[in-house]
Amino acid sequence: MAKNILFRAWFYFRQGWSTYFAFILAALNTAVTTYYLAIKDVPALKTIFPTFSAYVGILSTIGIPLLVLVGYLHYKRSAAFKAEADINMEANPHMRRLLLNTEKLLALSANMSEIMVKLAKNEKLTEKEHEEIEILKRKLDEYIKGRTIHDS
Repeated sequence: MAKNILFRAWFYFRQGWSTYFAFILAALNTAVTTYYLAIKDVPALKTIFPTFSAYVGILSTIGIPLLVLVGYLHYKRSAAFKAEADINMEANPHMRRLLLNTEKLLALSANMSEIMVKLAKNEKLTEKEHEEIEILKRKLDEYIKGRTIHDS
């Protein structure tokens, strides 16, 4: 971890900047720009938004719930978030490794469940089942020895 402390700091800096600092500045910039360039000098709009504070208040009252709804729709009702999640899963080697390990564990769990049911019923395992267990153990050992974070 010590060798990549600069990359970690860079990552945290970018997260702080883009998620919080740049977001707040962009919102303020948009409010100031739209009010002073588009609303202040238009008499019809000036009656609706008499001051900058009133504009920000009305904009916040309408904009915040609207943006919450848009965010909800993005995550829960659109294919966009699923596509983003798919891309992140494909591109992130740690998530790829987690997926591969899970697939191996599911196969192992299914096999072990069958064996446990047989043993619980006091049934003997056949020679073929013993061989399958040995093969499975050998495959898992090979998988564990040969795996890297970059396996596909």
